[in-house]
Amino acid sequence: MLAAPPPALLANAVVELIVKGGPIMYPILVVGAFAVCIVLERIFWWLRFSAKRKPKLLDQVYAELEAGQIDKAVTTSANSSDPVVRMIHHGLIHHHSSMQGALEVAAGRELQGAGRFLGAMDTVVTLGPLLGLLGTVTGIMGSFSSIGSSELAVEKVTGGIGEALIATAAGLGIAITTLVPMNYFHSRLAKLQFELEAAANNVLILAAQHGYDKVGTKAGH
Repeated sequence: MLAAPPPALLANAVVELIVKGGPIMYPILVVGAFAVCIVLERIFWWLRFSAKRKPKLLDQVYAELEAGQIDKAVTTSANSSDPVVRMIHHGLIHHHSSMQGALEVAAGRELQGAGRFLGAMDTVVTLGPLLGLLGTVTGIMGSFSSIGSSELAVEKVTGGIGEALIATAAGLGIAITTLVPMNYFHSRLAKLQFELEAAANNVLILAAQHGYDKVGTKAGH
């Protein structure tokens, strides 16, 4: 079995590759580091989010609303870490607008946190290949400008082509490795949006069955 190369040797190879990729590699590295930070932050955020979900508590709140125990549902949903239960609690205790409006505001707040940095990830997916393409152009320009200039023209031409290929590969690599988690986070966001909308509709229906549009206030009174 082949032994893994020493870390120092691997680091030197990476540095050498970056140098051969030309000056455009530096902004590509910045974009890549930014992408890694965003993806890691989102992974940890969704892991914490999954740990906060309390489906049994949500069922309990539904049962209390169905029984007309609005005040008890408010108490049960208070201080919950579950985003769906938190939205329901906000809708039940809000006294300055309709329950539907309060639920929509709370749902929007939860979705805003879940969708954080998705726009930045989309920018990285677009910007990575563009920077790689820019590196391709500058590398090819360097190759053509060196033709016939000296005896080392062949080395300069091949160096420019190598620079173009390295920059292109780096830009595409950043875009591809960012695209996969971005699509996953989009799917999780869509699922959360569906759950929040379904929960809000359930709360409105259950509350309306008992004539409540606000906590402790009969509709029309």
